[in-house]
Amino acid sequence: MSMLKTAATDRSLLRMAWVLICGAVLALLDTTIVNVGLPSVARDLDSPLSTVGWVATGYLLAVSTVIPLSGWAAERFGGKTMWMVSVALFTAGSTLCGLAWSAPALIVFRILQGLGGGMMQPIGQALFARAAGPRLGRLIGLVTLPATFAPVLGPVLGGAIVRNLDWHWMFLINVPIGVVTLVAAARVLPASERQPGKRLDAIGLALFSPGLAALVFGLSAGNSVALVAGVAALTGYGVHALRRRDPLLNPRLFARRGFAVASGSTFLLGASLYSSMLLLPLYFQQNMDAFRAGLLLVPQALGSAVAMLFAGRIAERVGPRNVLLTGIALALLGTVAFTQDAPTWLLTVSLLVRGIGLGATTAPSMAAVYASVPREQVHQAAGVVNVLNRVGGSVGTALLVTVLQAHGFAPAFWFALGLSVLALGPATLFPRRF
Repeated sequence: MSMLKTAATDRSLLRMAWVLICGAVLALLDTTIVNVGLPSVARDLDSPLSTVGWVATGYLLAVSTVIPLSGWAAERFGGKTMWMVSVALFTAGSTLCGLAWSAPALIVFRILQGLGGGMMQPIGQALFARAAGPRLGRLIGLVTLPATFAPVLGPVLGGAIVRNLDWHWMFLINVPIGVVTLVAAARVLPASERQPGKRLDAIGLALFSPGLAALVFGLSAGNSVALVAGVAALTGYGVHALRRRDPLLNPRLFARRGFAVASGSTFLLGASLYSSMLLLPLYFQQNMDAFRAGLLLVPQALGSAVAMLFAGRIAERVGPRNVLLTGIALALLGTVAFTQDAPTWLLTVSLLVRGIGLGATTAPSMAAVYASVPREQVHQAAGVVNVLNRVGGSVGTALLVTVLQAHGFAPAFWFALGLSVLALGPATLFPRRF
């Protein structure tokens, strides 16, 4: 009887995972698709690329602004409700972007998209972590799959759309997926607990959200004024949060050793392994268009997908530390060929190895984060870890772009390898068992 109950629960979790994956695909895939089509948008709307660039920047800032709010919103109104609201906002924003008549209108509608897209990932992860409980370690890879395929499928789909249709369809393609996802979510996602009396930390929100947005913008655009303003606001938030009993994002979570180690690992993995994914499409696009470059990245996506599906189960048997260290080592090995003038076949094999390594780091890292906090703090933990991942990615990307512009691709990949070595530090502190 117990085995039948477990099997039924696993089937329910799998259905839930596929619904959450659909939402994550919407948000993550859209970013890379749109980046490919920006030159077409600039031509069609008769706007300079510097103005149209805010289509991407506005979305990024909206996502950064709303992530810190996701934990409070999910606790106050319920995780299922807020996740569906996020998908609805994103779908509505996609519709309006597809109908945009000018660059300013498109930028405003992209910001609306970002407000929805920013909450999907942390709330979705928290919903799944709370529902999965002790089975999280072997199933978490499912809900993180979109992060693997987005950098690959985005350029391919974006290139195909721009070639055969027009840029409006980069946004309109989201609409039917969003509608189907909402219908499925209403039926599949479990009802969530609410805390109607939970008050919003308005001062914390006023400090943290603009501070994070300024920090991410400063790192992405190389704007020192925004960078200093962001650091100052976040420092002010830290002082405020330590004095408040129930802050927007609770820094006291870091008093838990398991959470601190897993979060530090997430930050460094974002700064090293995932930020270097920016280099790969640029590297291949030296000699080909975005569509063909995206096809060459398929081995990495396939390697990551396979590793994500099995890494959690393996981590339950041999421990998350061993899997994480192996994953980082494989990712390092798969990057070495790009520091040399290597033949295409070697780069292809290296991408497969690198993908396996990336996939092997994801499941144990995320599972360790959520296993380290009580169930009632999962939404808070999701907000914190997604902020750290985004800041880590922004820091790493800013550093790699600086090296790339000054010295070229080979030194940039060597620098990425150096950053990746840093991720080995917190990985050695991971628990031997969940």
